[in-house]
Amino acid sequence: MSAEEKNLIEILEEGHKVDVVKYIDYVSAPQAGAIATFSGTTRDMFEGKTVLELRYEAYVPMATRCLSSICSTARSTWDIQKIAVAHRLGPVPVGETSVFIAVSSVHRSDGLDACKFLIDELKASVPIWKKEVYTNGEIWKENSEFMEKRLELAEKRDSIVKKPVIEEHRRRGCCGSKVRVEEDEEHKDITGDNKSSS
Repeated sequence: MSAEEKNLIEILEEGHKVDVVKYIDYVSAPQAGAIATFSGTTRDMFEGKTVLELRYEAYVPMATRCLSSICSTARSTWDIQKIAVAHRLGPVPVGETSVFIAVSSVHRSDGLDACKFLIDELKASVPIWKKEVYTNGEIWKENSEFMEKRLELAEKRDSIVKKPVIEEHRRRGCCGSKVRVEEDEEHKDITGDNKSSS
């Protein structure tokens, strides 16, 4: 059985509930000593506001591809037997499951680490959007993982652009200690000294 055949990825259309037992049964394997799961449910309060339900929308073909890619990354990092990922679309009332992940592995540490990775990456990069519906209004929400991932990517992009420029300035020494480049919280001049220029 290929790695993709050991993944069950489902984006459930409106009106279909997550069948937790189905996904646990899917990942069960004789060689697996552990099954790690994550169940994301709608809670009744958020920041002092009463929540009625969550509503999810997705770009399903891309969401499925992204989840498949995330599963591949998990497989290349941890010793995993099977993976199941399910996410509901449409309204999800308080107390019901919106997302469920199950991972089977020979040892618990691989399963637990992979399960955490899968939910964090799903929330950070899969095109599934959430609206929180309160008694006094509603709002589309960005996941904190998504915002952290955007910041991380921006920092990587900036370091890719800035690092060669900084290194070129250091190599050429065109302006000596008169040019300052902010690298961290402290100011270092281009030659790497911590002396202030006058």
